Amino acid sequence: MENMAVNFFAGKNILVTGGTGFVGSHLVEELVRQKASVVTTFISTSPKSYFFSQGLHKRVSMVHVDVRDFDGIFDVVTKFKIEYIFHLAAESLVETAFYNPKRTIETNVIGTTNVLESVRLFPHAKGVIVASSDKAYGKMSVAKSLPRHNKYIETDPLRGDHPYEVSKSAGDLICSSYFKTYGAPVVITRFGNIYGEGDLNFSRIIPGAIQSLLRNEVLQIRSDGTYVRDYLYVKDVVEGYMLLAKSINKIKGEAFNFGSSETLSVIEVIKAVQKYAKKKISYKILNTARNEIPYQSLDFSKIRKTFGWKPRYRLQTTIKKITKWYRKILS
Repeated sequence: MENMAVNFFAGKNILVTGGTGFVGSHLVEELVRQKASVVTTFISTSPKSYFFSQGLHKRVSMVHVDVRDFDGIFDVVTKFKIEYIFHLAAESLVETAFYNPKRTIETNVIGTTNVLESVRLFPHAKGVIVASSDKAYGKMSVAKSLPRHNKYIETDPLRGDHPYEVSKSAGDLICSSYFKTYGAPVVITRFGNIYGEGDLNFSRIIPGAIQSLLRNEVLQIRSDGTYVRDYLYVKDVVEGYMLLAKSINKIKGEAFNFGSSETLSVIEVIKAVQKYAKKKISYKILNTARNEIPYQSLDFSKIRKTFGWKPRYRLQTTIKKITKWYRKILS
């Protein structure tokens, strides 16, 4: 499989929107390793980011453009003769979306439309992998949420009911419409909570817990501590993206869940970090989370059966090196 991957991406012109971000930087790192010619869009950068700490800014073409700017995105796609796009640029924080719904919808809906429209107008582009979210499904009905192990499948309706969730539902529906109407070579990916080196959003539970651990600070928990999500290591996500891109002609128009066997509550995540560190994390339950979904877990049997993909990493095997990265950044 390794040789196939290297041969497939080597020399290809790849655009990663949001490539300087947390997940994007890990994807860019792997694409560069496999000899792809990578272009990434960005709005702002941080010297503490994984992208810069790994020296990726020296190995790719960086273009300052917002995905909300159609002309800017279309210029990048045509100028660099882009063949494949991994569309990761998004407003990714539920809390931010609550306070700025207009920008969230413009970024997640119009931004996705701009990428798809660029591909429609530039037939040289062969495929688009769109990073969506489990939030696109919205809240499970009471009937479906019992028993607790019930999971979302790709054919479940998309029914977000708050700005962030709606932006994801709408973005996915637009992807489907571009495939059904114009034959756009697009694939949708949905995933739970991604963690790993490089996530600088300390409002998220794993970065926040590690920061509290390293700085002996009290961890502020926005929810009531019982919210449950799938936790998925970033390298597993990158592998899934690249598997889908290689098979785009067979699967265009489809959606794939990336799930995990680690379906944990916030308190369970804290306990897992404590177990590794052999040190107690002090935390305070704020219970101030707005409009967040209490329970979400994804059935990933489709991508497992189609491509043999399944998570290879677990929190207990990755937490040591993740903590090491944060220790370096926070020192």
